[in-house]
Amino acid sequence: MAKVNEKELSLSKRAELFQVLSTRFEKNMDRHKGISWAKVQAKLEASQEKLWSLNEMENTGGEPDVVGYDQKKDAYFFFDCSAESPAGRRSCCYDRAALEARKEHKPKNSAVEMATEMGVALLTEAQYRELQTLGKFDTKTSSWIQTAPAIRKLGGAVFCDRRYDTVFLYHNGADSYYAARGFRCSLAV
Repeated sequence: MAKVNEKELSLSKRAELFQVLSTRFEKNMDRHKGISWAKVQAKLEASQEKLWSLNEMENTGGEPDVVGYDQKKDAYFFFDCSAESPAGRRSCCYDRAALEARKEHKPKNSAVEMATEMGVALLTEAQYRELQTLGKFDTKTSSWIQTAPAIRKLGGAVFCDRRYDTVFLYHNGADSYYAARGFRCSLAV
């Protein structure tokens, strides 16, 4: 009996996801000028695990879309482009150490662990600021971003949002979590 790869989508799920992604791609051409959907789809078809990760981004409310292409790496970049921090990824602390450090009222998960399970990475500050040049995101929510080890070692973590038409970077205890804070991801394909 053939082993089923749990990180591979069925043919019908793949077709459904390609339809969603291509429609979003066509509706938001300003995010990826000069990029052809046919080339993006061909790269995705060659990497079932990346396609599975995009499906996870979609299922948790991220609305992933192509935001760039790195010619040297021959890689297309997807970011979560939902207007607010993805609804299926909110109310989580920063990482496993923060989750374990909480004595009471622990959240169900952490941002870093969820991203790892999904096969994606939290946005960096530079990526978050790049995303904000493509629209207005997180005007009512906030998103954890990758935190420098020196900050994390001291118990902190960083997050960003957009208020007053400005992108802000803040800090919080890594063990904190809020209904309006989630995390955004990136995926290179």
